[in-house]
Amino acid sequence: MHSHLRRLERVFVSHPIYFITTNTRKRCPSLAGQAAADIIIAEWRNARRRHGWGIGRYVIMPDHVHFFCVMMPMEPQQASQPLADMMQAWKQWTAKRLARQLLIPTPIWQEEFFDHVLRSADSYAEKWTYVRENPVRKGLVISAEDWPWQGSIDFDSPLQS
Repeated sequence: MHSHLRRLERVFVSHPIYFITTNTRKRCPSLAGQAAADIIIAEWRNARRRHGWGIGRYVIMPDHVHFFCVMMPMEPQQASQPLADMMQAWKQWTAKRLARQLLIPTPIWQEEFFDHVLRSADSYAEKWTYVRENPVRKGLVISAEDWPWQGSIDFDSPLQS
């Protein structure tokens, strides 16, 4: 094995937490507002039952979302869908509801999404700090606590997953 690849054998994490970012098409600010947030959150609440993925903390920005997720089947015999399949289904469901209920033109989401595997509690804390401060960096609020479209669904920290 090449010396620069040796560390890869230590990277495997059995139930990793993923940090996900996905943008609206052309960064259109179509997610601004409580109605859009309600639709997105409702679909995240169904992700565990439908796809076997638990959703952790999240921040919904006007033109993108950040969230944490982990394989978390409802039943021991239930298999979690691959992350890409879960994301595709989640985007489809949210897009249909956003288009129908809020008359947002489709396509709503960019095709791709960014995912990053978190390997430690420190990594999680670093990403959460970044996500939580996003509305402050964008000048939307003075304090991160003031941003109304943030929270958690199935877990708050990696120790609870």
